[in-house]
Amino acid sequence: MSSLEDKITVDNPVRFIEAFVNHIDAVKLGFQPKVLKTEGRPGFRPEVFLKLYLYGYLNGIRSSRRLERECFRNIEVQWLLEDLRPNYHSIADFRKDNPKALKQLFKLFVSFLKDADLIAGETIAIDGTKSRAHNSKKANFNQKKIDKHKEYIESKTQEYLDQLEQNDIQENPIAIKNIQQKIERLKQNKIKYERLEEELKKSGEPQVSTTDSDARALLVQGKVVEVSYNIQAAVDDKHNLVVATHTINRNDKNALAAIAKEAKENLELETFTVLVDKGYHNGRELETCKENNITTIVAVPEQGKSNENGTQPDYFVSNFIYNKEQNTYTCPQGQTLTTTGRWHKKTGRTEESGYLFQKYRTPACKTCAIKDLCTSRKGGREIDRSQYADAVEENHQRYKENTQLYRKRQEINEHIFGTIKRKWGYSYTDLVGLEKVNGEHSLIMLVYNIKRSINILGVPDLIAKLQAWNTPFKRKAWLFIKTTYLKLFLAQISFGTNQNKSKFRLA
Repeated sequence: MSSLEDKITVDNPVRFIEAFVNHIDAVKLGFQPKVLKTEGRPGFRPEVFLKLYLYGYLNGIRSSRRLERECFRNIEVQWLLEDLRPNYHSIADFRKDNPKALKQLFKLFVSFLKDADLIAGETIAIDGTKSRAHNSKKANFNQKKIDKHKEYIESKTQEYLDQLEQNDIQENPIAIKNIQQKIERLKQNKIKYERLEEELKKSGEPQVSTTDSDARALLVQGKVVEVSYNIQAAVDDKHNLVVATHTINRNDKNALAAIAKEAKENLELETFTVLVDKGYHNGRELETCKENNITTIVAVPEQGKSNENGTQPDYFVSNFIYNKEQNTYTCPQGQTLTTTGRWHKKTGRTEESGYLFQKYRTPACKTCAIKDLCTSRKGGREIDRSQYADAVEENHQRYKENTQLYRKRQEINEHIFGTIKRKWGYSYTDLVGLEKVNGEHSLIMLVYNIKRSINILGVPDLIAKLQAWNTPFKRKAWLFIKTTYLKLFLAQISFGTNQNKSKFRLA
């Protein structure tokens, strides 16, 4: 004879999953239990599905049908779920219906890691990676792609009409099969693309996806484009644990402030230093971080020519000295560029890409002997200074002064995406819609943190820290059960016979 308990060792990760889920109150976190509207069995508690998904993602299993099979053949799952066996449909619905609760669970575990002294909260590296969406490239359209299809339909329709006309003129007509059917099919396709064009204009977005409406074609690497989502992650440098994560459907250019503020909120910090690559460099984002007392060290992009053609390296904008008190620039030749003080608006495709700037010029350019080396404008050199220039310059100075610290960025966060995508195979999402995808990716990052914290402390020590942790969502079911049995015991003693009293004392 043997029991499942004997087969689960004390250092088995399922013991921590059991302890963690039993320690929290899933309903208070937002997990919704299934309530039947008609007769039938009561639904499984949310804790059952939560344990199953944590175990599944920890072991590279996320298909609901595969998880259902594990309930029948996997000893660890049978021990974890106490031999309960939900069907695949209920398993899939749990993940789909609780994306916000999964994100809250991730934040709660980050709070535990901080209280367990596994997170320092001083230096945090931020980066993003693309996760393929449940939408093919063929089902993603922009205006250029729609115009190309409509142009093809027009040319092909005209070709068929010409063939019909030629067929009527000839004395011995050649049979052309199914021409009318082909023309009709082209008409239906044209209607389809006209509807897509109308949908694109109404949305105000540069592209539209037909399978997953929130998915977007994003630049993955070099010139490679995939219809995907962008997973943002903030990673603490002490033990390389993820402290904040969310998923967006755009590139990194406008993503820095949101993930940095989320990390600050999750860890309840006054300030910290964030290390970020040059893909995140954006004046507005740097200014927002500065306003929220977040110190940024963002890599500086290659210095451009700033609206000038033919500028030599010695005359790049970076070689012009700005005088903050006088609000002027001094060029390499010693001439002063001034501004009228008027603010101009830089417009972009979206409202987020617009900003205000001032223009700086000098009349000395007209008589300068080396004007051709500096600018090709007839009116002379012109420099634009953004409203976010102060924050950008402060960041650039920190980047120059902390090159050794910045080199740690890749060591902190790059291996996380390698583990998740290469080793675990989570390079794509199973769900549709930005909110649901956010829930799944929060679950993936939660499982990564669990795996790494187990590797750092071991299961017994981690469970000990968990039991000593006083979470606001701690489960009180055990207290309710003990209180209920105590009341029943006292009631039986009060109204029972002496024989009953002795039996209860013995029990």
